[in-house]
Amino acid sequence: MPIYDIAGLKVEMAPHGGRTDKQAVPYLAADQSEGQHADIRINVDDKRVEEAMREHPELNQDDWKYMLTGSDFYTSVLKFDGILLHSSCIVVDGVAYAFSADSGTGKSTHTQLWLKRFGDRAHILNDDKPCIRKIDGKIYACGTQMEQAALWSGRYDYSTPEVVPLGGICFLERSKTNFIKKADTKKAVYNIFSQTVRRLGAKDMEKLFDVIEDIFELVPLYELGCDISDEAVDTSYNAMKKDISEL
Repeated sequence: MPIYDIAGLKVEMAPHGGRTDKQAVPYLAADQSEGQHADIRINVDDKRVEEAMREHPELNQDDWKYMLTGSDFYTSVLKFDGILLHSSCIVVDGVAYAFSADSGTGKSTHTQLWLKRFGDRAHILNDDKPCIRKIDGKIYACGTQMEQAALWSGRYDYSTPEVVPLGGICFLERSKTNFIKKADTKKAVYNIFSQTVRRLGAKDMEKLFDVIEDIFELVPLYELGCDISDEAVDTSYNAMKKDISEL
C-alpha cells in the first residue's frame, strides 16, 4: 500500500480511488520501496462504508471512505501525541496560528483576511482540520488532507504537507468590536474538547486529555472577538506576535 508523510509520521493507507486518493497525492512519501515501517496503517473496508451509508444515505460511498479514513487517522495519531483541532490554521513568517470555532462562525474568513494582509509571507496550512501534535517537547501544527464533511481541509480546500511550530490558538467569535484576551482555562478546555474527535474509548479519552494538557502548557490560548475588517487582523496578530516575542 502507498506510504504518506502526514504530521511527521509514516502513514500506510489503502487506495480507495476518488477524493481520498486525489487529496492525498501531495503527501505521498518520496520512498515507496517495499518493507518500510509505517507508524499508522489505515484500511477502510467496504463493510464499514456500507454500514455508514445505511445510517446516513445522504452521503455517498466516496464521502464515507474519505471521512472514515480521516477518523481512523485522527484516532491513531493520539498514540503519537496528536489531536485533530477543527480550525483554520495559517502560517506567517514560519509560525502557525490556529483559529477555532463552530462551523460558520468565520474562521476561514478571518484567515483569508490574514492572507490578504500578509501576502507572500503567509499561506494556509490547513483550512479545517489540522493535526496539532507534540514533537520533542514542542507543539506543532501539521497539514493533513482532511476536509470538512467528508482528506481533510475545509471551505477553501487548502492544505499543505508541512509541520510548523504553533504560535497560538484563538477561539473565535463574531463581534461588532475587535478584542483579544487570554482564554479562560475552563472555557478553553470545553472549546478544544468540542472541536476535536470525541468518540473514543476510555484509554484514548485519557490520552486525549493528556495531549490537551500539553497544549495548554506549551501554547498561548486566546479568546478573539472580531468583525471582518483589517483592524481584526491587527488585533489578533499583534497580540499573538507580541506574546511569542516575549517567550
